[in-house]
Amino acid sequence: MNPVRLRDFVRDIHGWYYAVAAYDNHTTVGSVLRYIPDPAGDRVDTVGNRYRKVEFEEAYRLIEKHHPDWVGLVHRIPKHAIAAVLKPDEHIETIATRYPKVAKLVRALHLPPCSFGVTGSLLCGLGSESSDIDGVVYGSAFRHAQKQLVRSIQEGTVEELDEELWKTVYKKRNPDISYDEFILHEKRKLNRGQVDGTYFDLLYTRAYHDLPGFTMKKGEVLGKRVIEAIVTDDQFAFDSPAIYEIDHPDISRILSFTHTYTGQASAGEQIQAQGIVEQHGNEQWLVVGTTREAKGEFIRSLTLLEQEG
Repeated sequence: MNPVRLRDFVRDIHGWYYAVAAYDNHTTVGSVLRYIPDPAGDRVDTVGNRYRKVEFEEAYRLIEKHHPDWVGLVHRIPKHAIAAVLKPDEHIETIATRYPKVAKLVRALHLPPCSFGVTGSLLCGLGSESSDIDGVVYGSAFRHAQKQLVRSIQEGTVEELDEELWKTVYKKRNPDISYDEFILHEKRKLNRGQVDGTYFDLLYTRAYHDLPGFTMKKGEVLGKRVIEAIVTDDQFAFDSPAIYEIDHPDISRILSFTHTYTGQASAGEQIQAQGIVEQHGNEQWLVVGTTREAKGEFIRSLTLLEQEG
């Protein structure tokens, strides 16, 4: 069996569904609880069981109450407690057959086999025709998917987000940058759109040959800091966490644990970032997204702002 990796889902022996949120899953699986059985739930699986979605804060409360030994930066599920592993790329044909809009997106992106899948509620069998499509693109196919998205929008196969939907995304993210600045950065990422009015995004996950990925470990906190630096490597800028290798006298890399600042800058660009400095071995890293809403933390491309200014 292939390794459990970021954006897979797992179901535990009690029927709870978790989104895999880490790459270091050798002895336990780093994840976040997303769906639990509930007789009054508004989601129904393929055999009639009802579920409801669990928001971030409640998920951590439930794990602390029922599985305190799983508590950490993410929920650490022991392998013996896992009943099933759901992989987006392995289930894409079934999902596309069930949901015509997914099938349309698959045709529009036209990616190589095993390089695209769908995660979230659709992967768990808990979605509906109106559910957002959480696309997953693996490894180097991600850059190809971005180009295919541009082509598909030009051809009219899929649509760009309208202004109202962009405002909804901004409100949901609630970032520490202005709406105009947010839009400027987001539109060039080429990872969102609509297919027949249904929202979708494209999420990066490492190919198996790029593993092992980032190890989820907190370093010694040194304090808050704002820096400016040049990005030297953006290979994993769309990963989770997003990783920006930088040229800076003290800080060797910037990590973003919030989706808002994924793909925020490219190699060669000058950026400004504010976050928490952590010590990792003999390196210092600037971490953005140390809290759920990442208040007082951000990444912005000064190069982009200057070009558009």
